[in-house]
Amino acid sequence: MSEKNYCPLNYTMSLIGTKWKPLILFHLLDGGLRSGLLQKQISGISNKMFTQTVRELEKDGLISRKVFPVVPPKVEYTLSERGRSLEPILRSLDAWGIEDGSK
Repeated sequence: MSEKNYCPLNYTMSLIGTKWKPLILFHLLDGGLRSGLLQKQISGISNKMFTQTVRELEKDGLISRKVFPVVPPKVEYTLSERGRSLEPILRSLDAWGIEDGSK
């Protein structure tokens, strides 16, 4: 990416800079989760927004989606290798929130 006005932070924020993306990624740090359980862990997210967000994360290669051939359908999300590379950033944000929130 040799564009003259390329900004690495802008690029990163375009991938994870919404309200919901970092939360979904953070909740997947400890392993894959079924769709319903993952959504329940994200307080306040609507069905529509959850679906839109996981689709964007999957399109950007940050999470993987596995559909199991059972009835009712079972869908599980996991971090991809690319998504896993964000772990230090996500853990740092969490630690900062713990520290700053206790003040």
